[in-house]
Amino acid sequence: MFNNTNNNDIENSKFKFRREYISKEKDKIASNTFDKETMITLSKFFNKYIIKKINYIIAKGKEADIYLAEPGDAEIVNNERAVILKLFRIETSSFFNMRKYIAGDPRFNKISKTKYSLVNEWCKKEFGNLQIAIKAGIQAPKPFMFKNNILAMSIIMNKDKPAPQLHNVILKDPEKVFDKILTNVKTLYKNKLVHADLSEYNILIADNEVPYIIDFGQAVDLRHPNALIFLKRDILNISSYFLKQYNITMNIAEIINKILKTNN
Repeated sequence: MFNNTNNNDIENSKFKFRREYISKEKDKIASNTFDKETMITLSKFFNKYIIKKINYIIAKGKEADIYLAEPGDAEIVNNERAVILKLFRIETSSFFNMRKYIAGDPRFNKISKTKYSLVNEWCKKEFGNLQIAIKAGIQAPKPFMFKNNILAMSIIMNKDKPAPQLHNVILKDPEKVFDKILTNVKTLYKNKLVHADLSEYNILIADNEVPYIIDFGQAVDLRHPNALIFLKRDILNISSYFLKQYNITMNIAEIINKILKTNN
């Protein structure tokens, strides 16, 4: 027999699951039922005055859960409206997927053999990549602190709410946004880094349609053997999205060549 479940039922089920998940996470925070290792790591962020209170979960990604926290009294978070905590999940992280972005990156001489150590290295890697991005003037979250599998960074806002992902926004001026994204990619490349996972899911749209690139854990140094492959994939992914969503056509080969000439 055919299943008569319609798309609305499926979507409602997804929303119900998300609501239940967030509710459970709020209860978990309230009752301090994070595992012992996570609680010890979180205490470091409190002790360094990066945060003073964890509010609730705002997103659940492939490798990490994202929490909203109130900023503490540390100087680097003084002017922040909120702090984002990214908790990388040890048990569900893709060991193989992480290894291919670390192996070949000369900044990492040894590859951790345990999943726990590798995830912690991944967190450290994202922190370092964000530092490079911010120093280069890229629109990206500001990194504040990392410890083990937890990263604290600035929140990106849009109309007093956490900024939505690109795929959840209808842009008023998509060509301008697309140009800004390419400028960020070019600037990142000039600073010896390739994002390596650029898509409409790793770009947030802030106030005034300013695109912010997020999720830098997999970003690689240009000396990585697959850096050029990752760069081409980034350009193809984001170009395909703007073509499909806004019918913006572009010469992908020309875009890539202009970026490659940045370091010549």
